[in-house]
Amino acid sequence: MRGKVSVNAARLPAAEAAVSTSSQAALAHGSSSALSECVSRTVRRYLADIGDTECAEGLHALVLREVEVPLLREVLAFHGGNQSRAAVALGINRATLRKKLATHGLL
Repeated sequence: MRGKVSVNAARLPAAEAAVSTSSQAALAHGSSSALSECVSRTVRRYLADIGDTECAEGLHALVLREVEVPLLREVLAFHGGNQSRAAVALGINRATLRKKLATHGLL
């Protein structure tokens, strides 16, 4: 029987460590396959680390929560703090971006 445990972000491997030099170059040029490859490696390592235990909040929710914060931070920084441009780049409404920033304490 699988046990449920509360899993926090500290148990997730650092994405930077999982990205090879070639993947970093591909990411710099907007390659979504390199991003997908990075996520696959990180999730695979995470699953190997936790074994048969289940994430109390659900793996999907955990990954989305952990990815959304740095995504918002990086896109906003890339656009010099301009929320309108960041929202366009993310493909979301500016009000939605503000709500997400507030939810994650990034405002």
